[in-house]
Amino acid sequence: MTATTSLARRLGTGDAVVIGLSSMIGAGVFSAFGPAARAAGNGLLIGLALAGGVAYCNAVASAQLAAQYPTSGGTYVYGRERLGEWWGFVAGWGFVIGKTASCAAMALTFASYAAAGPMWANRLVAVAAVIALTAANYRGISRTAELARVLVAVSILALLVVVLAIATSAHADTARISFSSFGAYGVLQAAGLLFFAFAGYARIATLGEEVRDPTRTIPRAVPIALAITLGLYLAVGVAALSGAGPAALAASSRPLATAARGAGAVWALPVVRIGAAVASLGALLALIAGVGRTTLAMARNGDLPRSLASVHPRNQVPDHAELVVGVAVILLVLTTDLRNAIGFSSFGVLLYYAIANASAYTQPVSQRRWPRALNVAGLLGCAVLVAALPLSAVIAGIGVLAVGVLGRALVCRSR
Repeated sequence: MTATTSLARRLGTGDAVVIGLSSMIGAGVFSAFGPAARAAGNGLLIGLALAGGVAYCNAVASAQLAAQYPTSGGTYVYGRERLGEWWGFVAGWGFVIGKTASCAAMALTFASYAAAGPMWANRLVAVAAVIALTAANYRGISRTAELARVLVAVSILALLVVVLAIATSAHADTARISFSSFGAYGVLQAAGLLFFAFAGYARIATLGEEVRDPTRTIPRAVPIALAITLGLYLAVGVAALSGAGPAALAASSRPLATAARGAGAVWALPVVRIGAAVASLGALLALIAGVGRTTLAMARNGDLPRSLASVHPRNQVPDHAELVVGVAVILLVLTTDLRNAIGFSSFGVLLYYAIANASAYTQPVSQRRWPRALNVAGLLGCAVLVAALPLSAVIAGIGVLAVGVLGRALVCRSR
């Protein structure tokens, strides 16, 4: 095992789409509508559309860059290649820290639906989930794709059942969907929070070293996965508002269950619970894979300890990196309350994609597949949504980012 060992190219377009879907259609769609409704009220669907628009700009930038640089690391690699080492580090550090916290949030969300017990019991169930999915990733990316396929199928089926249950209920009322009164700032904050539920498409790019024919596969898989997710989210948003209205959603920690109950579709509540638990597992599975591969790329360049660049000789996965990520997530699950993790994660992810858009803007015409205007729109969109996030999330994000930058500066100086 060496730092330069390559990963195996085993994934086709379908596999890449499934991993992207399992990353996006996770706990976010079952939980993010609540805080988004509190922020935007009647402007919830507008916030969702804005989040989807920014996500599209980011997705095509990531796909275009991944086609030119088909290696593990995502925007960490693109930033280094197009803008310089420091920009790459900022993107990679933001991704690793933010998504490690997201892993813990997904694990705790799974436990809250699957166990629904006291906090100590939920934490133990969450730890068990992290151990199981870290082991699944450790066995190889083909195993990850196979498991992701099952998890995302169950998640989508659960969401479709909920949408149909509300749509066919006599108690659902489309009059609850109104655009009569909302604030611009609230809509932007809702878009920033809902962006959390879209942010999985980067997992396809971070797996760029493991897809077959990456110059063709990645640009196809990213927009397909995003389009499917956006369509499903819009259907869920319309159903949730029809079932309960924005005020009830805003007051709920389980907004889709509240919507089903408000529409009189009580029989669908177990489906919501199962769907949320399974979706959380799917997102956690893909998150661990993505964070591990970005850690691998950073370790290869000395931005993290080089021992993390190890690749397992048989399974051909970044074994040391994934084990370290798994341990870090377990520690967070056992010690931290991550109810505010959505805002913090959105900060890191939006920063990550801002650098992706800036990197894509510098690509020459020969490497471009989409116009530069989309890169400009994506960069501005990320900046606006970051500014609209809750102040506590912005302060925490800036603090953690500063720690990473200072640490790298000290390492560079010692060298």
